[in-house]
Amino acid sequence: MNINNFRFDQVGLNRFFGPLEAKIMDILWEGSEKSIKQVQQRLEIEKSINFNTVMTVMNRLLEKGILQKRVEGRTSFFKPIKTKEEFIEEQSKKLTDNLLDEFGGLVVNHMLDSLTEVDQQLLNRLEEKIDQLKKGKKQ
Repeated sequence: MNINNFRFDQVGLNRFFGPLEAKIMDILWEGSEKSIKQVQQRLEIEKSINFNTVMTVMNRLLEKGILQKRVEGRTSFFKPIKTKEEFIEEQSKKLTDNLLDEFGGLVVNHMLDSLTEVDQQLLNRLEEKIDQLKKGKKQ
C-alpha cells in the first residue's frame, strides 16, 4: 500500500487521503465490512452525496490496495486491508525513512528539537533504541 501524496499542510488522515477518502476510511475503520450504500448513508448524515461518487472513491481505494472487496449477490462489501493503527504505523515509517534518506541526521535533530514537553516513557524508549543501535541490535 503506497500513499504517494503526503500533505504536510493537512491534519490527521487528510495528510494521506483526500477529504472524502478520509471520511470513507474512518467509517470503514469503525468495524465490520460495509456496502457502498451503507457508507453513503453514513456520509449523508453530514451532507447529501451521490451513490456513484461514493462508489467511485471506494473503487479507487480498492485499486490503491487500501480496501478489499467481497461480493455477495449483487452487493459488494468493502473493508480496509489494514487497521487504522497498522496503516498509520506503516505510512509514518515510510515517511520517516524517506526523510532520513533525503536529509539524514538533520531530520533526527529537528524531531528531537520539536519534543518540547517529553513524556518520560518516550525518553526511556528512545534511550533503549539508542542503546540497541549502539550495540548493533536493530529492532
